[in-house]
Amino acid sequence: MEEQPTSGRITIAPEVLETIARLTTLAVPGVARLVPPGMRRLLRRRCVDVTVDEENNVGIVVYLMTESGVNMLNVGRQVQAEVTRAIQDLVGMRVKYVDVHIEDVVSTPGEAEG
Repeated sequence: MEEQPTSGRITIAPEVLETIARLTTLAVPGVARLVPPGMRRLLRRRCVDVTVDEENNVGIVVYLMTESGVNMLNVGRQVQAEVTRAIQDLVGMRVKYVDVHIEDVVSTPGEAEG
């Protein structure tokens, strides 16, 4: 069996963490899509914000829309759990927080809009 090197660095770009969080969020049942919050929509800003602190702890903020008729609290909690698991399993970094902001609800075709 070949021994692995013990020196050197592995650097993971924040964009990789953002992609993992984005794809994981979109896979959660009840999530319709990701959206930039408020004025960021006009500026075409990101739907997922990632921060990494000095100790390599990850903080993630996700902005999304849910499908109508779903329990938003449960969807938010599932997004938190799944994104945390994905970052820890795929990258091996500790997740400090996952904040979920539900910006709107998407109505399904045939639903009355008011």
